[in-house]
Amino acid sequence: MNRQQTVLVVDDEKSNRDRLTELLQPDCRVILAKNGQQALERVAEQHPDLILLDVMMPDMDGHQVIQILKHDDNTRQIPVIFISALDSPADEERGLDLGAVDYITKPFHPSIVRKRVRNHLLSVHQRHLLEELAMIDSLTEIANRRRYDTALEDEWRRCARNVGPLSLIVVDVDHFKAYNDHLGHAEGDVVLRHVARTLQQIAGRPGDLVARYGGEEFAILLPEIDAAAAESLAQEARLAVEALQIRHPASPVSPWITISLGGKTVIPEGGTADPEFFRGADAALYIAKATGRNKLVWR
Repeated sequence: MNRQQTVLVVDDEKSNRDRLTELLQPDCRVILAKNGQQALERVAEQHPDLILLDVMMPDMDGHQVIQILKHDDNTRQIPVIFISALDSPADEERGLDLGAVDYITKPFHPSIVRKRVRNHLLSVHQRHLLEELAMIDSLTEIANRRRYDTALEDEWRRCARNVGPLSLIVVDVDHFKAYNDHLGHAEGDVVLRHVARTLQQIAGRPGDLVARYGGEEFAILLPEIDAAAAESLAQEARLAVEALQIRHPASPVSPWITISLGGKTVIPEGGTADPEFFRGADAALYIAKATGRNKLVWR
């Protein structure tokens, strides 16, 4: 696994917390909570991969905790294992009905707990891998349209809260169909990989996102960058792609592969991205293509 996974142990008995920590630490990072409220705080702060949750606790019991977790979109996917002295079939059935993925009764057998935790963490890891793969364009190995849509909504809300700018650049490879027709689709695929890699190098901040939007079109999402800085980055990207000097014998614009770009900057408002944001950048791209290509237009 690429990173150490985190397990939250929630139990009001210190001896149980200590025992589970000693048991699990060789395989994962363990964080602790001694009551329900503290558990919810730990989840919000650290978003663990798995929760081991006692049922009988004062003030807020484990059943109440899992109900809160399962009613929150941010936490409903975190698997919960109940560890409880309540050992009747009815108790186990209730725990599973509330959404727990497993139910372990006390006193527990250490090797069984460790193996069950290991199995559930493996399932979490595999689920995360599948989710990541679903967000990656298989040809260029950068973000795909689905990942872009998700990032746009997230960054829109964040910039709206911070009253900060959000910039978008839409990129199109010039006369790409003519390139494919002349040199073949295999060579066209190579071009798309080179362009994707170059755009990623230019938009290299941790918060920047370069995605393949579709076909030969890319989108670059730039949170907290104003129009002037975003325009400068877009021009740098245009020049960097041309500087690759990938031969394009069918282009009337240049002997090399070039790109056209359209951009737009807004100060987001509200909790949902305005469709006019992309439409504005795309309209600017259309102007760039209609007025000669290998250029940037900003709106």
